[in-house]
Amino acid sequence: MTPEPIAGALLLAAGLGTRLRPLTDVLPKCLAPIRGRPLLEYWLRDLTQAGVDRIVVNTHYRADLVETFIETGPWSDRVVLVREERLLGTGGTLRANAARFPKGPLLVAHADNLSFFDVKAFFAAHAERPAEACLTMMTFTTDEPEQCGIVSTDARGLVDAFHEKVASPPGNHANAAVYIVEPEVVAYIESLGRDLVDISTEVLPHFLGRMTTWHNTGYHRDIGNLPAWRTAQREYPGPVPIAAEDDPWLRILAALGPEGVETIEELLAETD
Repeated sequence: MTPEPIAGALLLAAGLGTRLRPLTDVLPKCLAPIRGRPLLEYWLRDLTQAGVDRIVVNTHYRADLVETFIETGPWSDRVVLVREERLLGTGGTLRANAARFPKGPLLVAHADNLSFFDVKAFFAAHAERPAEACLTMMTFTTDEPEQCGIVSTDARGLVDAFHEKVASPPGNHANAAVYIVEPEVVAYIESLGRDLVDISTEVLPHFLGRMTTWHNTGYHRDIGNLPAWRTAQREYPGPVPIAAEDDPWLRILAALGPEGVETIEELLAETD
């Protein structure tokens, strides 16, 4: 049986990024530069190269900059921008935008994390999941298990427990906040009857025993604070995107002005 193709990708990019200040005083977190290129570009490059041709990106904080970057870049014909005047939470955003995709499995990712992985292998793992699973969660190996949501699985590889920021968790495989979800997951969110829904606290617990995992052996890091962002500059093992001929990133830097660019450069100068 031919696996159902991925319907598209929802990139969650609306967050305020308060722990990244003062960087996020001038840029939204999803545009934080990693080795000279904005974070969101890594996601768009990797997904489109894997054949994903319908991507929805939600915006809120500094939406103008995200919109400029997308609309003047090479992905404009494959990306739909949705501005949230009021943040809906990760599950609420999925519910609000599910109808923008054809029915089928959908990738949902926190696009303010830096991740390097084999996109097609992730899709293939979801296609080969146990029959009762309706969600595949990406995991990664963390060096700080006490600070993450550690995942444990049963003999079939189905998630049977979460250990959220506990002392001495049973392992170091953490939730990477990148998922492939089936329509049943969206239907459950809709059944809650609320606009504001969080995937990690309100949706995942409902599907214990009905979600499987795929382990990212490439690279994954939450760049949510300045030390982690600086560490990523040194560690990231994947290729760096090549600047477009008419580079939208240069438009962003021009929009920030000299003071904004200087802020970024000063913060990067503190990287070891």
